[in-house]
Amino acid sequence: MPADRHAQSSKSAEERGLPGAFEGETVNRRRFMNITAQGAGGIAAAAFTLPALGFALGPIFQREPFSWQIIGTPADFTETTYVTKVLTIVDGISDAGKSIAYVRVRDPQIDTEPSDQFNQYIALSSRCAHLGCPVRYVEASQRFICPCHGGVYNFRGLVAGGPPPRPLDRFYTLQRNGYVYIGPRYSVNSELRRFSPRDPGEPLDGLGQYLYPSRFDTSVLPPTTNLPAPPAIPGV
Repeated sequence: MPADRHAQSSKSAEERGLPGAFEGETVNRRRFMNITAQGAGGIAAAAFTLPALGFALGPIFQREPFSWQIIGTPADFTETTYVTKVLTIVDGISDAGKSIAYVRVRDPQIDTEPSDQFNQYIALSSRCAHLGCPVRYVEASQRFICPCHGGVYNFRGLVAGGPPPRPLDRFYTLQRNGYVYIGPRYSVNSELRRFSPRDPGEPLDGLGQYLYPSRFDTSVLPPTTNLPAPPAIPGV
């Protein structure tokens, strides 16, 4: 019958012939120092590695905050042209955190995508879906033009020419309390189906919607139960 393996491993250091061992000692000083040094090294490595990993991976699990913003009243917008509105994307960094939205009233004659409370006003992003360059609306031709790489979008924001892989991104909109509110950005495919925000250059038709998943840190639609209060009227 084979000897008990656990019994063999419990021999004292003296029985194993280890130098410097005392009688009955199972861990000699050399082994104790090795274990202590290795443990201290592991703790030191973790002290440097874990904060670095947290710094690198932390933003992946954070959502960018976004709240509804008032951009005007219904009288400020029409169905026939776009009005330029400035909105804040990131708070606390002055003009660097602002962006532009082109806003008009939804026209049932041409806006045939499904309608709900969040798209009664069409708000298009000024960021080209090709590489993110700013586009401008040319009222004479009713086109959005990207001067950087020749991207062209029609009146609805659909690609009319050039390299953009998808239509212009949009913003959620909402009409409440006599004011028009704008929400976070979302992306659309060629059929104007909504998707979580994508980065420039990422198509959303066919396999594109699976090959380019959304980033976890993008803003989500905030609740409509706590909308910002309308601005105070001077003298009232």
